[in-house]
Amino acid sequence: MKIKKATKAAAVLSVTALALMGCSSQQGANGGSNGSTITLWTHNGGNKGELAVVQEAVDGFNADNPDTQIKLTAFPQVAYNDSIVAAASSKDLPCILDLDGPIMPNWAWSGYLAPLELSKETTADLLPSTQGIYNNKLYSVGPYDTSLAILARTSVLEKHNIRIPTVAKPWTLDEFNAALEKLKGDSDFEYPIDLSVWDKAEWWPYAYAPMLQSFGGDLVDRKTFQSAKGKLNGPEAVKFGEWFQSVFKNGWASKTPTEGGSDFLQGKVPMVYAGGWKVLEAKKAFGDKEVSILPPVDFGQGAHVGGGSWQWGVSSTCSNPEAANKFIDYIMQDKYLVKYSDETGNFPARSSALSATENYKEGGRLAPLFNISKEFALLRPATPGYAVMSSVFDKAMHDIMSGADVKTTLDQAVKDIDANIQSNDGYRQQ
Repeated sequence: MKIKKATKAAAVLSVTALALMGCSSQQGANGGSNGSTITLWTHNGGNKGELAVVQEAVDGFNADNPDTQIKLTAFPQVAYNDSIVAAASSKDLPCILDLDGPIMPNWAWSGYLAPLELSKETTADLLPSTQGIYNNKLYSVGPYDTSLAILARTSVLEKHNIRIPTVAKPWTLDEFNAALEKLKGDSDFEYPIDLSVWDKAEWWPYAYAPMLQSFGGDLVDRKTFQSAKGKLNGPEAVKFGEWFQSVFKNGWASKTPTEGGSDFLQGKVPMVYAGGWKVLEAKKAFGDKEVSILPPVDFGQGAHVGGGSWQWGVSSTCSNPEAANKFIDYIMQDKYLVKYSDETGNFPARSSALSATENYKEGGRLAPLFNISKEFALLRPATPGYAVMSSVFDKAMHDIMSGADVKTTLDQAVKDIDANIQSNDGYRQQ
């Protein structure tokens, strides 16, 4: 079983493509439907396990609803969003589609998605991180999510008398810094921690913006979504940037860890900041008890981790939205959430499904990830401009890691984000 990594940048439309999509809200008339058949597109063409769950749900729905048939088309993830862009340009979007959670607001703003009309049974107990809400309307729901965590060698922490943090009591900034400094003196390891800076694109805002938010900053003012000023370059954000830069200056983490994040598995570092998709691999390498799944650090304003993964939505041109919503109700049943979890290694979107899963039932090998996400998950800003914020933050943090002046770098990031917001008329609803 391979745990599926959440919110990969490769799964997000390019900024250019998003801008093009935002230029027109005119839609085709068919909405991916033809009579009693409606189309469904998914990015799982290269993921046999997850695709099998979707296919099983489609087959079950079709058997139960002979008058309305779902036609499934699966794309490899690398080609999926290009296919969506082409379909949008030709006004021939499918009726049902999956999408990466952070991109939903842009698609809704562009006029490509319709608000969902799901049963109360489906929506009542969904985790917040599995709900795509924009302008107070639900546009997408996801069957699963995963969580970031710090994975640590238990015996190494015990050797250095480092407290093992819990969800109830995460490490503070001072504790984390002290732990890193202690581990720096352990000659068995090259660095105390791998922060996974080898990863690219959406990883950077997904992984490090929650740290910024824990310091008290953010990517944008979430009350208005009209400016990043004071949030991304205020005193709290500068303090975060200086700390992030110091991690590398102090020799606590490498700027060039091994691509793929294998330094932890190879025993080069005793800790790694990673996602749930790394846990089973680590437990296989060292044993269950030797791998501690630690919550995020509380840098002063509460601990945070990123949230939000792939979700289902309905196109605004769907000629049979009632059937499309009915299918989403169908695939969001607990039995399919359990199958999703067992195939992907991610936790189900509803706690009622946990007990039937392989890894998230009580005492399950991945159960701590659910608790971390439930307690600390924070969604990325629900604004159509997020794609630009993501790209700008990515560049700024790379520059800061490389030694650039923190305040100057963050000031420029704010200028770039605000200029994009202004050039799109504040991303006001079309």
